[in-house]
Amino acid sequence: MNDSSWGAPPRAGYWGTPEMRAAPAGPAYDVHDAQQTRPMPNVPDVPDAGRDAESRDDRDGDAAHVSGPLFRDEMPQEPMSTPLPPPPQKKRAGRDLRAAIGVGVGLGAVIVASLFVVKAAFVGVIAVAVVVGLWELTQRLAERKSIRAPLVPLAVGGAAMVVAGYAWGPEGAWVATALTALAVLVWRMTRPPEGYLKDVTAGVFAVFYVPFLATFVAMMLTADDGAWRVLTFLVLTVVSDTGAYAVGWRFGKTKLAPRISPGKTREGLLGAVGFAMAAGVLCMEFLIDGGAWWQGLLLGLAVAASATLGDLGESMIKRDLGIKDMGTLLPGHGGIMDRLDSLLPTAPVVWLLLVLFVGSG
Repeated sequence: MNDSSWGAPPRAGYWGTPEMRAAPAGPAYDVHDAQQTRPMPNVPDVPDAGRDAESRDDRDGDAAHVSGPLFRDEMPQEPMSTPLPPPPQKKRAGRDLRAAIGVGVGLGAVIVASLFVVKAAFVGVIAVAVVVGLWELTQRLAERKSIRAPLVPLAVGGAAMVVAGYAWGPEGAWVATALTALAVLVWRMTRPPEGYLKDVTAGVFAVFYVPFLATFVAMMLTADDGAWRVLTFLVLTVVSDTGAYAVGWRFGKTKLAPRISPGKTREGLLGAVGFAMAAGVLCMEFLIDGGAWWQGLLLGLAVAASATLGDLGESMIKRDLGIKDMGTLLPGHGGIMDRLDSLLPTAPVVWLLLVLFVGSG
């Protein structure tokens, strides 16, 4: 700190010793600097505030005639009024609900129409969803991680897996899955070896994550009441997601997995379980031949668990990739994969439980 920082030079009547008064005051006083410095108030000659209390006692009475504060900072100030707290903000959904509802209704109409008119048309809907989902997944992997899983064998093999599951059952699905994974390994050999391991690993992961799990929906369809089984699967998954959203939005306070998906709450999970179990009872009683209400309770509980885990699983992938949605194809929803996240892992669960409860016919 230089001398000029202490303010203006001492004026006449300075209380210091003659030797101190004779000493130079430091750098020449700059008028411009004085204009930039906050002016001090005119006060009578008083001892420096920096002196210790003992020196001030030796000069008792010297400042007795001084009235009022010595510095502007000591001036009494009016108390500031306390600002009113902002009004509480209403909870808002993170997406465009009108667009989300419109797209959801449109997709539901296409699914129901194809499901109950021509079963083969619904198999085509599954295959298209699988191909688009694989495209979204491979695109995000390439953009965010420079992982280039071969899309052509994935798309062709994925569609073939869905058709094989519908036409030849589990055996056909397994054979098609093995051939698709082999095609991924061979196709990637046409490019340089750098990154081969990570590319084929991601490709094989994509084979099992998207088309293999979707194949169980096609296998559900092969039963005599296959359309009703698929409808039960879709209704329970949608109801579970809706219950989690509604209850979590209204009552959610305790985070379920904040490091993976901060928006999910334990209250929302309870809502998913309650809604899915109630819907399961209704579906097993009125849609599935030979179903019982207690089976619906178990089925609803299993669907709520698998749908939540599937949602968290895709959230983990998106968090690792640093993205919010897998795509932008569906307004208000994101991409196809953002709608398949809870459906895919739920498909084998529903298929297996329905086979155990009422058989595969």
